[in-house]
Amino acid sequence: MKAIFRKKSDTKEYIFDNEISSQMNVTRSLLDNIKTKQIQWYGHVQRMEDGRLPKEVMNWRPPGRRKRGRPKHTWAEGIRGLMGEKGLMEEDWNDRSNWRKKII
Repeated sequence: MKAIFRKKSDTKEYIFDNEISSQMNVTRSLLDNIKTKQIQWYGHVQRMEDGRLPKEVMNWRPPGRRKRGRPKHTWAEGIRGLMGEKGLMEEDWNDRSNWRKKII
């Protein structure tokens, strides 16, 4: 947990992140908002028609082999992981209202 140091004359006062969040009435973290927007974008692109460029780019796989070493974590793998955390299935994006309720 991080703390912000504020000097008042000779005394030290530490204010922790969760205390600042409660004072500002913040209910969700920035990381949660980013994850939600990523899943929303994924559902939006998957509902697009097949000929659209964003959908083609998302589903495109580069030809050939990757370089040796540790395998890179792709964006699609990250989205599948987030969907697993939220209990979403691959075809749930077809029902837009249900998809939105499960994400948020």
